[in-house]
Amino acid sequence: MPLSNKAFNLFLLLIVTISHPLAAAEKLSGPEKFAQLDYLLDTPTETRLASGAPGPAYWQQRADYRIDVEVDDRAQRIIGSETITYYNQSPHTLRYLWLQLDQNRFRADSDDMLTKTAPDFAHFPYKSMADLLARSAFDGGVDIKAVRDSEGNPLPHTVNKTMMRVELPRPLAAGAQFVFSVDWEHNIIDATAVGARGGYEYFEADKNYLYEIAQWYPRMAAYTDYQGWQNKQFLGSGEFTLEMGTFEVAITVPADHIVAATGVLQNPGDVLSSKQRERYEAAQASTEQRFIVTPQEAKKNESSRTSVKKTWRFKAESVRDFAFASSRKFIWDARMAPSGSREVLAMSFYPNEAEPLWSQYSTPAIAHTIDVYSRYTFEYPYPVSISVNGPVGGMEYPMITFNKPRPYADGTYWDVRQNPDDKTWERSKYGLISVIIHEVGHNYFPMIVNSDERQWTWMDEGLNTFLQFVTEQAWEEEYPSRRGEPASIVEYMISTPQVPIMTNSESIHQFGNNAYAKPATALNILRESIMGRELFDYAFREFATRWKFKRPTPADFFRSMEDASAVDLDWFWRGWFYGTEHVDVGIDNIALYQLDTGDPEVEKAWQKAEKDKQEPSLSQQRNADAQTLVQRYPQLRDFYTESDEFSVTPWDYAQYEQLQQSLTDREKALLNADKNFYAVTFKNIGGLVTPLPLRITYSDGKMEELQIPAEIWRHNAEQVTKLFITEKEITGIAFDPYRSTADSDTSNNAWPRQPKASRFKLFKEKEEPNPMRRDEKSKWEQPIL
Repeated sequence: MPLSNKAFNLFLLLIVTISHPLAAAEKLSGPEKFAQLDYLLDTPTETRLASGAPGPAYWQQRADYRIDVEVDDRAQRIIGSETITYYNQSPHTLRYLWLQLDQNRFRADSDDMLTKTAPDFAHFPYKSMADLLARSAFDGGVDIKAVRDSEGNPLPHTVNKTMMRVELPRPLAAGAQFVFSVDWEHNIIDATAVGARGGYEYFEADKNYLYEIAQWYPRMAAYTDYQGWQNKQFLGSGEFTLEMGTFEVAITVPADHIVAATGVLQNPGDVLSSKQRERYEAAQASTEQRFIVTPQEAKKNESSRTSVKKTWRFKAESVRDFAFASSRKFIWDARMAPSGSREVLAMSFYPNEAEPLWSQYSTPAIAHTIDVYSRYTFEYPYPVSISVNGPVGGMEYPMITFNKPRPYADGTYWDVRQNPDDKTWERSKYGLISVIIHEVGHNYFPMIVNSDERQWTWMDEGLNTFLQFVTEQAWEEEYPSRRGEPASIVEYMISTPQVPIMTNSESIHQFGNNAYAKPATALNILRESIMGRELFDYAFREFATRWKFKRPTPADFFRSMEDASAVDLDWFWRGWFYGTEHVDVGIDNIALYQLDTGDPEVEKAWQKAEKDKQEPSLSQQRNADAQTLVQRYPQLRDFYTESDEFSVTPWDYAQYEQLQQSLTDREKALLNADKNFYAVTFKNIGGLVTPLPLRITYSDGKMEELQIPAEIWRHNAEQVTKLFITEKEITGIAFDPYRSTADSDTSNNAWPRQPKASRFKLFKEKEEPNPMRRDEKSKWEQPIL
């Protein structure tokens, strides 16, 4: 049967949307906005169930690492060797393996470098200039020395930019494992000059280095059921997708360095002094924060120089990555932190330059994060959690995070300060607390709930930023959270250019707003205004528990939230995650209807009262004192002149009696119902469907609050009229009184309209000095010779 025009257009819309999710941002009708989302989601299988849970056939790969690495403190270089045991737990046979070489991003011929566009030289800060020159001069990239099998035989391998393919001597069957080794070296980048996820910081005053080492070793790329090899090139934004495994890492550094790393220190007796070991053991038995390396010891250590080396050994299980930090400048404090029924060793490493902020706030922020996140997801499963202060602005790895904010050199700091140039909140108390909460929170998403960051940034950044907001608000009353409140996202929601949240990580515009703020705000709105806290929290915890140490996709999240709550949210995911429309609802019109009782005495009196409310026209007012013709000649008056349209006549009474006789007692009671019928019309100007939180004010001053579900828009997404039946007169209606929907224009949210209050300043114009006055050495000031 041929398709109708309407059906054909819908068919085309579905095809275009499937092939290109950006097309989902098109304006849809009410039925289309509330259509089921199935055609945009992966088809359920026994690997990933329709409920959003892992199925009985779920699988994922595993990779175990044994790594020996040395940090060359003179040349700022990494020298490493690793043995990888790769477990093929998929049902497929593999002919080759892919590894990530993230440091190749810093090669001069990398895609990241070659695809960078020119900056805006009209506004070009010193920092950007330094970054530009340092990046172009840095000799980056991984130098692969050898790739061998377990017997020492060379393995053919091909480096393709940030990925390396290792060809197997024979196909790796399902259920089999393969052991091979890689030797490599690479230079460490100056992370104070170039924005990077790891690198060094040089302290000119004491000639010391502080290293934060991340994405530093060849890492197994993920092989998944939904995509196969995740070998998209690393361009800097889409972070990484990795396999879980066990790491045993030996880190060789100068003997006067202190090292912090993923995992548990295996040889404290070899690398710590007796006093440090005593403090370390005491910290593991107390919730009282204490120093393991004191500020005085760290200050003294800054002047130490030794050619002796020490090797720190760490072991970490069920992690997808490994990072570490090393410096002779480190202060080290620690305490135990509760996580449900478990306890975690929370530790901070920082130089004296980070005081007094760090000793007061870093470790408490770790403990607070673990406590709150554990309540909303699952107990923190790892034995330690670490915060390190260094050159990296904020970055997360299993059990260890890098966090940059410090006070000024004199020890002072702001409570809240936003740099108007780059909109960072560094050098502030709350900036430090927030970045630690955020980065420690990443241990839950994506280090444990192991999402694909290379593809969907929002699945770790958005979910984590949402919980960051919850955790910040639990820190203190009126905590100045940057992201999470609906009102804070409005500016972005109406901005251009925009792409949907469901966009590949490397193609996102306005990265922070798209991947962090918008999904976090969406989840906050979902929790507070749509599902309610009880349903949302249960479903969110169910999703996190289902996918702990597993790899969820967006479909798994969407389905889990609906499966555990019995709330159909397809309209919400489509609008907030697949679209770019915004919320802008206006109260367009209000009509009052009251029942006509049929009683002529009542109705004629009402009609007269309504007419009396009308002001006479301007012409009627000005003619009021003039004598009319009928007034001068009374003989012109007749029945119609004398008749009052509001007078009750015998005919009116007869009609009313006839009506009464035709009605049942129930119908007569309905005529006597003294109700007000208010028809309120709402316009959806922004296009994004939303619930309608309302506050109604009555003539007696009392108020009523109610929330109309978003499904009111399901038949017409552009305009709806809602009926309110009241006994009292309504004197005011306000939409979104608590700013809970991210509505972009509040000027049309109230009836009657309310003026928007603001204030303006007077200023005095300053006269710009002319060139002669500016130039102190101009000729007119010089003596004539």
